[in-house]
Amino acid sequence: MPEESNATPPAQSQPYPGSSERMSPEPRDEMRDYEGRDLLRDKRALITGGDSGIGRAVAVAFAKEGADVAIAYLSEHEDANHTRKLVEAAGRRCVLLPGDLSDADHCVSVVEQAVAELGGLDVVVNNVAYQSPVQSLEELTDEQWEHTFAANVHSYFRVTKAALPHLREGSAIVNTSSVNGLRGNKTLIDYAATKGAINAFTQSMAQNLIERRIRVNAVAPGPVWTPLIPATMPEERVEGFGKQAPMQRAAHPDEIAPSYVFFAAERLSSYYTGEILAPIGGETLPG
Repeated sequence: MPEESNATPPAQSQPYPGSSERMSPEPRDEMRDYEGRDLLRDKRALITGGDSGIGRAVAVAFAKEGADVAIAYLSEHEDANHTRKLVEAAGRRCVLLPGDLSDADHCVSVVEQAVAELGGLDVVVNNVAYQSPVQSLEELTDEQWEHTFAANVHSYFRVTKAALPHLREGSAIVNTSSVNGLRGNKTLIDYAATKGAINAFTQSMAQNLIERRIRVNAVAPGPVWTPLIPATMPEERVEGFGKQAPMQRAAHPDEIAPSYVFFAAERLSSYYTGEILAPIGGETLPG
């Protein structure tokens, strides 16, 4: 890894939902050195929050493994088009599906559009997320609490429910959780609560779908340098982001995406369901 990739970021901010191109240092999220092995040959994948960050890296990795992808995202059209170009450079199709996944009807719509455009669906990656730090529970408004759950939990439920009629035996669902869902976070109270809910949803659905041979797993990263960070955190918290991890830095999305390939590819993880894989930079957790 280049030396500059290990550096912690300087103070910075940008409007929500953020853009990769305006980040300093620019995140490694294009899987440039990744070499696929046809692990997902001719699979069709829907990735929510697929325009940038972890979602972009996953989309490119899936394409290099032979999958066509549809990416659902809010409004970051520049980032989404860049991801589409990366996927197409890998020789696969990329369908762009903009809109607000905190809206129930839109969750159903993106699944229907993905199925129509790709000709079916084999892999679902629920990855979209929203966060906004607070200093106390009194500061956390009902509106923020409800929006965080609508984006982070309700969309996972709605997208999964809409996708299930299209998923066949051998299909995979991969949910994005967080280390904050495993140990909490005093300033990300609502966000951490949603990630804990995602862990339980993952384990429950894994049990529910085991007889249909649809595997459901989650990836729970530690700090990752994505647009969500400068777009939602105060500048003083962005400065040095990730230095609290034992590795003393945040991960880049490229370092997290292979976990999604592992769970999506039946050849690698056919005996895994209900698992929560935590790439958290050396932190060890009880339990």
